[in-house]
Amino acid sequence: MTTTLTMPEVGETVTEGTIERWLKKPGDHVDKYEPIVEINTDKVDVEIPSPVTGTVTELLVEEGAVVEVGAPLAIIEEVAGETPAETPSPAPKEEAAKPKAEAPPRERAPAKRGEPASRRATPRVRKLAEELGVELAQVQGSGPGGRIKEDDVRAFAGGREKPPAGVAPAGPVEQEEETLPLTAIRRTIARRMAASKFSAPHAWLVMEADVTGLVRLREAQREAFREREGVDLTYLPFVVAAAAHELRENPALNASWAEEKIVLKKRIHIGIAVAADQGLLVPVVHDADRLSVAGLARAVHDVSQRARDGKLRLQDVQGGTFTMDNTGSFGSVISMPIINLGQAAILALEAITKRPVVLENDAIAIRSMVNLCLSFDHRILDGAQAGEFLRSVVQRLEGYGPDSALE
Repeated sequence: MTTTLTMPEVGETVTEGTIERWLKKPGDHVDKYEPIVEINTDKVDVEIPSPVTGTVTELLVEEGAVVEVGAPLAIIEEVAGETPAETPSPAPKEEAAKPKAEAPPRERAPAKRGEPASRRATPRVRKLAEELGVELAQVQGSGPGGRIKEDDVRAFAGGREKPPAGVAPAGPVEQEEETLPLTAIRRTIARRMAASKFSAPHAWLVMEADVTGLVRLREAQREAFREREGVDLTYLPFVVAAAAHELRENPALNASWAEEKIVLKKRIHIGIAVAADQGLLVPVVHDADRLSVAGLARAVHDVSQRARDGKLRLQDVQGGTFTMDNTGSFGSVISMPIINLGQAAILALEAITKRPVVLENDAIAIRSMVNLCLSFDHRILDGAQAGEFLRSVVQRLEGYGPDSALE
């Protein structure tokens, strides 16, 4: 029995990927879940595992080829008794929702002596080199096995403009403008943001929350939590927890627009906007409503760190139904985020600041206040629905106190 390996779906907005490197050749044995090919997309670079144990009989596409989602990639002759891998059903409890242990990542083979530089660079890197006029044969790769990365190409291009040692630089010449070539991820971000902004009529709400109790809770628990969990206790998991709970009560915000219909998503997968060196990435915390604040702190830290390190897996960028943006991390107090294409809304957490506030008894006190900004697709939602959701999130955050549980 034969099985056809196909190009997997990375996300609703990704339609194609590039075959970077085949890890197996015709005649090679491959175990179930063993990586068989490296691909890269606009969202993530990833190794695709074999769905079965067997022998690779045919590779249907060449390295460097761009293929659409669902396209056949390779033929595998199965070992008798093996069946194709199936996606496991969602875990009903928080403990079961933790990721299962996976096979260790395959170590890339070192570059062979005399191997052409183009074979040690992805199509994206080769395109960047072409745009910058860099000859890859002259570039020393810093990646695994001598692979050439985008940073290597940019560093070479920048260093090439420096004068030779011992030669005095020419006098300063002021340039009126500078041209920066678009990276693949920058081009993709531009395309998606423009598509979202021009296709979805954005509306916007902002509400402030008195999070004095939450600030005291974090101050009381932060050190013990870091010692126990090995990660920092930030404010973001509390907001994700509040949003995830309220998405269950307000399903219209956990939805997408399709012509002549609105699709309500039954599971709550929250994307976390992460500013990485290569650009904005949105890894996903799946089934976020099943996790406690502590569980969300671990999950958010995990996907955010792997996004910055360039170690996201395929499943880490799939299936997002709602997005959180922590714009307050760089001091913003109000923002109007663009909705992630294919979703109904995005919520931004702004910076927490201390301000004098008039209380119900007309007394004035210094409180920790924060703005929560919600952009929503007015085709799917009206202001009343969006406002009810945001008000409920605010109330949940204002309900935290020094003795609130994290688990």
